[in-house]
Amino acid sequence: MAKLPLGSTFSLSLSLHHIRQPIIGCYFATTTMTTVDHHPSLEVIGGARDRFLPALNTNLRLPYNPFPLIAWNRHVETIFASFFRSVPQVRLRRECLRAKDGGSVSLDWVSGDHRRLPADSPILILLPGLTGGSQDSYVRHMLSTANSKGWRVVVFNSRGCGESPVTTPQFYSASFLGDTREVVEHVGARYPEANLYAVGWSLGANILVRYLGHESHACPLSGAVSLCNPFNLVIADEDFHKGFNNVYDKALARALCKIFKKHALLFEDMEGEFNIPLAANANLLGTLMKD
Repeated sequence: MAKLPLGSTFSLSLSLHHIRQPIIGCYFATTTMTTVDHHPSLEVIGGARDRFLPALNTNLRLPYNPFPLIAWNRHVETIFASFFRSVPQVRLRRECLRAKDGGSVSLDWVSGDHRRLPADSPILILLPGLTGGSQDSYVRHMLSTANSKGWRVVVFNSRGCGESPVTTPQFYSASFLGDTREVVEHVGARYPEANLYAVGWSLGANILVRYLGHESHACPLSGAVSLCNPFNLVIADEDFHKGFNNVYDKALARALCKIFKKHALLFEDMEGEFNIPLAANANLLGTLMKD
């Protein structure tokens, strides 16, 4: 199966309203995987630097004040948030989208926005991390914040995620862009007067940036934000097997197996050397990737 590593997540509030000039690329990223120099945490290209960056400079220079007792350690912060972070209550309206290959994804829109918001309201497409969906707290917080500022928001639940059905033996992965391409086109066609934007976390960020690269010649998105992107998937996979990261490795493997077991029969007749029982009962992501 395809490699599906995931990094940690954090939230970011968007405050850009009705931007009519396209931002070709806007990437936020954090990484601790290597000691080599990386691109700046914020990179704005496509002529938007002088227009929009000054408005963000103040926020970018603010010091980081960790939450007392909890945020002194990234592992404590991550685990605490997974158990105790609030989950905003938002009524969602689900739209099931059938892909060209027969697969299915689920789009969760904020209920009532199709009547409440004007047709040219900016649209934000959210791409959760590995096994993530509209039920996750970090997704709900971003959704609620953007929606409160007048944005139309839709969560893109990948195949099998967020209780989205799996209808073909094609799962989602970092290298599979078909669904992302169809979702962006579908949302854009539904609201042709609106600017489209996208935010992706971890694996969702990796898929989003890959999509931007492939569609750079005619990308319909006016702007995109990449959060905690594991740009180098090989290094990310290796880091999952080091020290305390094994806890995340096993947790993500269990989450993937839970999704896979529901639909394992779809994969029984696949050609090639696939060990379905081993994949269904794997306890490490590496096992899922090799078989």
